[in-house]
Amino acid sequence: MTDDGDLDQGTDDVRAGLRAPHKHLPCRLLYDARGAALFEQICTVDDYYLTRSELALFDQHLPAIAAAVGPRARAIEPGSGAGRKTRMLLTALERPACYVPIDVSREQLEDTARALHAAFPELDVQPIHGDYTRPIELPRARVAFARTLVFFPGSTVGNFEPAEARAFLARFGELAGSGALLLLGADANAEPASLLRAYDDAEGVTAAFDLNVLAHLNRTHAATFDLGAFAHRATWDAARSRIEMHLVSQRRQTVHVRGEAFELECDEPIVTEHCYKHRPEVLAALLAEAGWGVEHVFVDPDQRMRLWLAVRA
Repeated sequence: MTDDGDLDQGTDDVRAGLRAPHKHLPCRLLYDARGAALFEQICTVDDYYLTRSELALFDQHLPAIAAAVGPRARAIEPGSGAGRKTRMLLTALERPACYVPIDVSREQLEDTARALHAAFPELDVQPIHGDYTRPIELPRARVAFARTLVFFPGSTVGNFEPAEARAFLARFGELAGSGALLLLGADANAEPASLLRAYDDAEGVTAAFDLNVLAHLNRTHAATFDLGAFAHRATWDAARSRIEMHLVSQRRQTVHVRGEAFELECDEPIVTEHCYKHRPEVLAALLAEAGWGVEHVFVDPDQRMRLWLAVRA
């Protein structure tokens, strides 16, 4: 099965989102093979400070984090992506035992698993292809491990609604078990100008990433989107403390998905992704409600990105 087919899990939720009063699409559609490659490119542009700031935190604090985790750990990573941060983590850990990456992009998942197996030949790599926002079952461990670490960097936790974030964190806590650790990267920036640049960069990479959703739907959902009739736009919702990515209709038009017609007015947006920028006290409360106790918080000099190290009760 191809990546496109694997992402075609929910024609119903695609059509439900387009029927809604405020149209939206599931953000998993951003990450087909081309979308995953474009996101890796986004992480390198000057305007996208999140990756740069988080990598600096890793450089400075991974030795202390690795000491807290201890030897022979099992690392689980929902949304493993290209694995750059993963490689840094595994290098810092003392004799890591096994690694379980989870990703919707089969091609990227397989490439990352192969590369990590080559780089860490004694590491047991057990990839899971699928959507980590849905129930999953961890593979039976093939080697002994001392402790589990759930690794969730990149401020991806902000893509969930708060109640969904709480449920996600609780679910992975249950999967990881009592005494497990969580290393969570999250952005608390609430300064609109820098956020708008980050999510609508001057180089146009994020715009291409966003518009690729429509190309994906045309391939996999028998959709009729004219990519030239939409424009990417980022907006800051101060009341919700979240940044949103919109695909904005440039004219009044009708599009079809699996034979169903959807009317769009000129300047009507479709939300493709949002990312909450939780204040530290809000995220600490979410973690506590999900059963995680904060052990340490590492903060970048700009007071935006944080690495949260938490333990499962």
